[in-house]
Amino acid sequence: QLQVVESGGGLVEPGGSLRLSCTASGFTLPYAAIGWFRQAPGKNREGLACISSHDSSTYYEDSVKGRFTISRDNTNAPNTVYLQMNLLRPDDTAVYYCAVERLALCVLPLMPADFGSWGQGTQVTVSS
Repeated sequence: QLQVVESGGGLVEPGGSLRLSCTASGFTLPYAAIGWFRQAPGKNREGLACISSHDSSTYYEDSVKGRFTISRDNTNAPNTVYLQMNLLRPDDTAVYYCAVERLALCVLPLMPADFGSWGQGTQVTVSS
């Protein structure tokens, strides 16, 4: 059974950084395209970034471009994808999710319906 688990969330002050991890089980992560999403209270789930399976190309939505970085280390941590988040702002506060793209492709805009095997999410709160 395909499963992903997010971790690394927490409380951070504005301008700070966090690194989220998405760890997979039941399949080999380097062969999957992985996306990161977030959902704030009362809002729709929003796509943030995606990393492709075949060459680890990265794709970002405009809302996080330049501040967030998605990455994978197929040698040292082959079953983990990371989301490095810098210059965090209060409006980045949300539950953050990773998920597996159904066709192993990253296509912008990132649509939640194109992804499956969602994790339970990790809470990120940006506040002073």
